[in-house]
Amino acid sequence: MTSLPMLAQDKFTFFKNLPDGEVANLMEFCTHHKASAGEIIWNEGDDDNQAAFILKGKLGIKKMTEFSNHHIIVGTYSAGSVVGELCLLTDNDRAVTAEAITDVELLLLSNDRFEQLIKTHPELGLKLLRGLFKMTSKRLTKSYERIASIF
Repeated sequence: MTSLPMLAQDKFTFFKNLPDGEVANLMEFCTHHKASAGEIIWNEGDDDNQAAFILKGKLGIKKMTEFSNHHIIVGTYSAGSVVGELCLLTDNDRAVTAEAITDVELLLLSNDRFEQLIKTHPELGLKLLRGLFKMTSKRLTKSYERIASIF
């Protein structure tokens, strides 16, 4: 069986740039979670403040519309993606719902554990922050391009 640190390095470009020891340190702060297709990982409005690194499978991210009980899919993410990073970095409630489209395997990093990681491994915390900001910046740029293409 493949170990979680090795599986994480295989799936995430960010982790590939870390020495094995730093990946192992990061894994100490994460929890491993498996979910079946159709399972809700978190709901819009939740205050759980954790990010999910997708190791296997696919997640759908959906947003409630103004019409009762109707959602719009705002993104689908597969292995190698991170979702929920904004709640990791803020105290805001969830803006979206995350649902497993297929069976998924995730690494979850909570805000509290992330803060502990920063205190005990500040350089690793800084590397993780940089990686998250780069990824978020790319997503924001793509969103701008999608909006601009509508008009």
